Formats: sequence, C-alpha cells, structure tokens
Amino acid sequence: MTRFRSRRRTRRPRRRSRPPLWRRILHGVLLSLAALLALLLVLILLLRWVDPPWSMYMLSPASGPTPPSLRHTWQRIDDLPRHVPLAVIAAEDQRFPQHRGFDWLSIRQAVDAHRQGARLRGASTISQQTAKNVFLWHGRSYARKVLEAGFTATIEMLWPKARILEVYLNVAEWGPGIFGIEAAARYHFGIPARHLSREQAALLAAALPNPRVHSPARPSGTLAQRARWIERQMTQLGPGWLEPLQLGPTATPNAAARGT
Repeated sequence: MTRFRSRRRTRRPRRRSRPPLWRRILHGVLLSLAALLALLLVLILLLRWVDPPWSMYMLSPASGPTPPSLRHTWQRIDDLPRHVPLAVIAAEDQRFPQHRGFDWLSIRQAVDAHRQGARLRGASTISQQTAKNVFLWHGRSYARKVLEAGFTATIEMLWPKARILEVYLNVAEWGPGIFGIEAAARYHFGIPARHLSREQAALLAAALPNPRVHSPARPSGTLAQRARWIERQMTQLGPGWLEPLQLGPTATPNAAARGT
C-alpha cells in the first residue's frame, strides 16, 4: 500500500533573536547594582548587632597624618553614665530622639540664615554623621551627599536610635588619630569612659566639631565657654530627653569593668 507524504513541511522553531548588546549590558549593570544593594542591606542589618572594628573614615587618608588606633575598646552605651550621651546630643543634635535621620527644621533655619548673609552652617544630624563615618569618605560632593542620605535613611530604618548613638560614640574622632569615646577619655583625661564626669563629657562634646584643634584636657577660653553652654543645655533637656532611645539600665563601674 502506497503511503502519501504530506506536502506540508514541518516548521522548525524559530530561533529567538538575541537582544541588542546595549540591552544586555544594561541588564548586567542592573543585576550587579541589585546584588550590591542587597549586600549592603545585609551588611547594615548585621551591624545592628555586630560592632564594626573600624570605620571607612578611620581607614581613609582624610583621617590625617596621625595613624588611628584601629584596635580600640568598644563601649556599650549602657555602660556609660547618662550624661555622656546627653552631652553629645546637647552639643551636636538636640532633636536626635525625635527626628528620623534628618532635622528639616535645622536645615531650613541654616538655609534662611545663609540667604540673609550668614555663613552656611552645617545641619548634619548624629544619624548622618554616623552614616558618613562608618560607610563613606569625607568631602564635599553631591555624590557623597546622595549616598549619605541613602545610608542615613537605611540605618534609621534598620537600627534603633540607641544603636545609632552607640556607634557614633565609638567611631567619632575625638582628637588626632583618637577614635571612640573610650580612647578619648583615656587620652584626654587618663580615665575610662565610664568614669567621665559631667564637666568632662561636656568638654569632649564641645571639641567634636574640630577635635584636631581643640583639646578638652587643655581647653581654650572659647572651648570652655562652649562646654558651659552645653552643660546648661543638658540641664534644660534633662535625663528624660533620652527616654525615647529606650536605653537599658546604666551599668555600675564594677559591672562595666567586668564587661570589658
């Protein structure tokens, strides 16, 4: 019996045309950026519990000719007397317990004062300074400001306020190559940070804007005047100003010594 073959030809599946080169490059760039973003988010979340051994600023040439001590003792905020974080808040960012990373009121005030002829003053919050010190380089550029804003918003979202302040106290520069509140207390006053007095805490906070020039141990008239102003602000704010941070009970000196 004769079999008749179908005249219809079997259609072969068409090969999908490859996307253009520019689209493949764009796809690869977007995937790389997404992977980098995910890695950064994991890192930031991890630092909520893990103390960073150093900061980007400590490792950068901007930290100055004096080599920083990269092996510094981390101080838990609950092991410090309450007047230490209160002094820093009174000096650097009084609305820290209230804002979410950006003090828009201070920013508007700084801009208005600049428009009226005053010198443009900084309005960076403790959260912004923490983000800058831990993750970024120091300098003036729009790119760094954009990255700083992103890191600030992220740590405000992933870290509690107490953790942000604790990290700041431990990575801030308190003198040439002096990083961290424990190194600052021992360098300037020869005592551990948990033994700082109210006046000494105010002097340290007063030197924060320019710690390479001002010495809390040998304060100039200007620095001493600023420290007295900080103490008055601390009195006005009061210990209750720290309540939104939900700090734990302050450790006694003996308990703090056992924890180090």
